[in-house]
Amino acid sequence: MAVEVTESFVRVAGTSPVIQALVGGIIIASMNLFGASLVLVWRNPSERALDAMLGFAAGVMLAAAFTSLIIPGIEEYSAGNPVPTLIGVGLGALALDRADVLVPHAHYLLTGNRRTDAAQSSESLLVSEEKLTGVVLFILAITLHNMPEGLAVGVGFGAAGGDPAQLGSALSLMLAIGMQNIPEGLAVSVAAINAGLDRRIYAAVAGIRAGVVEIPLAVLGAVAVATVEPLLPYAMGFAAGAMLFVISDEIIPETHQSGYERVATLGLMAGVIIMLYLDIALAG
Repeated sequence: MAVEVTESFVRVAGTSPVIQALVGGIIIASMNLFGASLVLVWRNPSERALDAMLGFAAGVMLAAAFTSLIIPGIEEYSAGNPVPTLIGVGLGALALDRADVLVPHAHYLLTGNRRTDAAQSSESLLVSEEKLTGVVLFILAITLHNMPEGLAVGVGFGAAGGDPAQLGSALSLMLAIGMQNIPEGLAVSVAAINAGLDRRIYAAVAGIRAGVVEIPLAVLGAVAVATVEPLLPYAMGFAAGAMLFVISDEIIPETHQSGYERVATLGLMAGVIIMLYLDIALAG
């Protein structure tokens, strides 16, 4: 399986890590758009279903952060020295923490609670202004939380260096992020509707936002590690730390707010199991 998948990808993307990262970015952005477009046919997904799907996404990303970024960063790219990768993990989490101050937490948007304290104390705000604010905050929040995903894909392909024998980890990471982008895309479609966007408009916005954020960051990640190779373990740790921050600070708390935490936990376990299997299958 691993050989066939790798050969097929190389036939499409070639052996340049930058082009591979570009193709990988397009794939994960397309899967994001597919998930976002599900709201056109699945018009009112239940909170139980969304929590289960988001739990699955968290499980996939949790496993991927370790198997495709942290462990390879320590064992393969820093000769067993954990310090560079772990510094990257800390910096990635810190960067997301500081950036999160500038935009609302994603769960405010997912639950529709996008009004600020000032808005809650002043009923004189116009409905149109409130909707516009919600849309802007929605786009900023989702853009922020997709940045580590595109970066991780680029770092993964940059680490492989275009060598087909090393592509297994990068491909499993790309597929993991793509898989979690599907339920995430659907969940943020619901958030977009809460923020005032209609379904058809959101499908277009999601496609543009995914393309603008994930694709260039995938290319940037590959270029960075290919140009400055000693940065590789730091970059892998940074991408992993940012992803882990989003999982712990946003996704898991969101799935435990509506009384469906058991379903969300089962979804998370399923995501971890599938990602571990995928990683072993593609690495073999």
